[in-house]
Amino acid sequence: MCGISGFIDFNKNSTQDILVQMSDVLVHRGPDGSGAEFYETSTSQVGLAHRRLSIIDLSERGKQPMMYKDLTITYNGEIYNFDEIKTRLQKLGHTFVSDSDTEMILHAYSEWGADCLQHFIGMFAIAIYDNAKQEVFIARDRAGIKPLYYYLHDKLFLFASELKAFHKHPGFKKVLNTNAVAAFMQFGNVPVPHCIFQHCLKLKPGHFLKINTSTMKTETTCYWSVYSNAYNRKKIDISFEEAKTKTEELLESSFNYRMVADVPVGVFLSGGYDSVCVTSLLQKNRSEKIKTFTISVPDIGLNEAAYAADIARHLGTEHHELHCSEAEVLEIINHLPFYYDEPFADSSAIPTTLVSKMARQHVTVALSGDGGDESFAGYNRYDYLMKHGKFLKQIPGPLRSTMSAVMKKVPAEKIPVAKNKYNFPNRYNKLRMLLNDPSPENMMMSLSVQFLKNELDMLFKEAVVVPPTVYSSKELSEETYTPLSYMMAVDYQTYLHDDILQKVDRASMSASLEAREPFLDHRIIELAATLPDQFKYNKGIKKFMIREIVHGYVPKKMMDRPKMGFAIPIEKWLTHELKETVNHFLNDNIIKNQGIFNAGYIHKLKGEFFSGKTEHHTKIWYLLMFQMWYEKWMK
Repeated sequence: MCGISGFIDFNKNSTQDILVQMSDVLVHRGPDGSGAEFYETSTSQVGLAHRRLSIIDLSERGKQPMMYKDLTITYNGEIYNFDEIKTRLQKLGHTFVSDSDTEMILHAYSEWGADCLQHFIGMFAIAIYDNAKQEVFIARDRAGIKPLYYYLHDKLFLFASELKAFHKHPGFKKVLNTNAVAAFMQFGNVPVPHCIFQHCLKLKPGHFLKINTSTMKTETTCYWSVYSNAYNRKKIDISFEEAKTKTEELLESSFNYRMVADVPVGVFLSGGYDSVCVTSLLQKNRSEKIKTFTISVPDIGLNEAAYAADIARHLGTEHHELHCSEAEVLEIINHLPFYYDEPFADSSAIPTTLVSKMARQHVTVALSGDGGDESFAGYNRYDYLMKHGKFLKQIPGPLRSTMSAVMKKVPAEKIPVAKNKYNFPNRYNKLRMLLNDPSPENMMMSLSVQFLKNELDMLFKEAVVVPPTVYSSKELSEETYTPLSYMMAVDYQTYLHDDILQKVDRASMSASLEAREPFLDHRIIELAATLPDQFKYNKGIKKFMIREIVHGYVPKKMMDRPKMGFAIPIEKWLTHELKETVNHFLNDNIIKNQGIFNAGYIHKLKGEFFSGKTEHHTKIWYLLMFQMWYEKWMK
């Protein structure tokens, strides 16, 4: 894992020193080395920089930027099948001087151009400068595991793994995108391809971009899509047992690929089905014990250690329990704005950061179970869709419309007794939305947003428009459409990409730890999407396929317990340990001076929260995370 950055400056105001500064601010992503290449052409200046976290080929031969013929590359990620591709290229006459996947990418691009991406199994953000063609090529992996931002304004093109690199270039103009702020207030993140700054974008997963270094012409191409390559393909006619065998073989292939490294590798073992699946399939044919890690914070009720330890003993892993205190967890909050340099509000970033720092004391690479829920139907919202969605649709349309109209005239705050119930107004308004439109699309949106449209209107001083997102996508074909497929495809492109992967990347990189997500091998989603829905969600049992595979290695009775996740007591913290912090950052004068939000609305929201309406805690947390980010990066 590494950090990459660079530029094409058509104004010719850049220098080698600026390039190095852009790279050095990403030192946490690559503490093992650095490099920078600066090119001067008749029309522009081109810079490529790299921070290295050595994983494969630890020698100087693996150093980046790396050159081959007219090509120069800076690259972040891993191509797990690089040995097989390298063998193919050798048969075509290519010779290699290193054992790194970076050199293979250069040769593959020289041989096949952008089509080389179709050969890769892995996670990557790649930038290649072709001096002969006067062109820079940047590409991102299919799931979007590795981040890649770019900026194009005033004849300056910047790219980097993290936004903080842009701040080191004097030509970067950090102008807040208030529509992106509105999106953040709805989702707790800024969804792809949008960015918190104007003129900035995230390169979409499964896309590559070419920019001509002479003409500044850009062209973006989609080379893989979860629709065309997965959900828009017909369901396969296969028995459950055949599908189970095929799925397990593919999972095992993916998991084993991700054990390839020249440094110590471990697995995050929570005791849940996804992490147990990874651990089980990896340990079953190995004589050496896999290193597994579990975090526990008994002070806040986050303690899966006992469950994980039982499973580790059963599977025979070398298990490590990482214990910490509530004070250690709280301390992480102060560092979030630096590592999450775009507003981010998933509070599980805190324990994820902590477990990454602790695991880094033992290993350089850690595998997680992320992606299993999105590919095999593991979220509670799928229950909501399958159970409540069907019920709402059975209510005649005219009756639903009448009920919704009545609810609009009688706001939640005027309903006796119920108005005092926890989170009642929020649930009431969302139910009214669903009565108007009980479609899976509207249900997905209502389950995903925090601030509703009318609340955004009250929150912001000036009118904002939430930019379009994948939630409104119509790419899923009518022939393969099912409500479950729709929700899972949207989750794969939104919650997975914008929340889970961003969280894990920044948290792991804060500790210079490479995180690998074996469930996100593109071959897995391409198979899972074509399996019948009932193989994934079966009679109310979520993630049915994964459960059945795991039960072949771990007794069902050891696995039967509620899913805990990385939930932490935000509601308690905001009213106690963080109350002073909230009052500081949501101070009326600070809000007024910023000129973004309506100070009166925030004052009212905060007052109600501290007076007992604790259901506002998520909104308060979103606002706090934005304010802390704003103080770090906008002042």
